[in-house]
Formats: sequence, C-alpha cells, structure tokens
Amino acid sequence: MNKSNKGFTLIEILIVVAIIAILASVVLVGLGPTQSLGRDARRVADLHEVQNGLELYYNKNGAYPIPSPASWSQVGTVLTGASIGVNGIPDDPSSGQHYIYAWSAAGAAYELAANLENGTGNVWNNYTAPANFTAAGQTSTNRPTCTTPQYCISL
Repeated sequence: MNKSNKGFTLIEILIVVAIIAILASVVLVGLGPTQSLGRDARRVADLHEVQNGLELYYNKNGAYPIPSPASWSQVGTVLTGASIGVNGIPDDPSSGQHYIYAWSAAGAAYELAANLENGTGNVWNNYTAPANFTAAGQTSTNRPTCTTPQYCISL
C-alpha cells in the first residue's frame, strides 16, 4: 500500500506568507503619497462646502457669521442653527486639526484656510492674505499666511 502525502509543508507555507507580507508592505509604502494627496483634495472640497454654507448664511442675514466664542466648532453651530439647510461642517481629516475661519469687522468678508500635507501647485500664485481679520481660534501671530503648504479661500 502506497501512502501519498498531499499538502504543503510548514516551511512552504511560511515562505509564501513571507512573500505576501513583503509585497503588501511595498504596496502600502507606495500608497502613502497618494493617501496624503487624497486628504488634501478632501480639504479643498471641504473648504468649498463651507464656502457654500457661508454664502447661504450671507444671503439670509446680510453678513458673514461672527462666532462667539471664536472656534471652528462654533462656526458649525452658527451655520447649523441658521436654518439655511446646513446640517454640519466638515473637519480636517487629520486627527486633532481644524480648518481656519477668519472674518473681517462686521462680517463683511471672510477667509477659510487649511493646512495641506503636499502644498505644491499654483493655488498660492498672486495671493495676498486679507488684513485685519480675526481668526477663529487663532491669534495674529499664528493665523494663516496662505503660503505653501496652506490653501485659502477669501472673499
């Protein structure tokens, strides 16, 4: 009687698992820059969403919001409480970071800013940051200058 052992040895299985692990790590390392570009694209899209909410608020109230206390979450509270169809505002995809909302006296103009991970491109060409803005949660020393790596929208 001939007994045939079919199957894989432990060594063969370990070699295959090691090869799969090496390939997976190469793929994950290669996706790093792509993921940060995706987060940057989300940041830009988020700022445009908030801009739409600010314009709705302006159309209803004749001025842009001046949150008190000055914080990003308070900007969301003001916009959601204005009965303009805004259910919430997005937050930065990086943990512990927020977007920046700055406003001028009497709510006549605003500036939105986000810190990008890959701040390259021409979005900053010929950009001059508005003067005399109060920024939510920011002081005059750490408010955005809208230079690389930041993206800003202002009115």
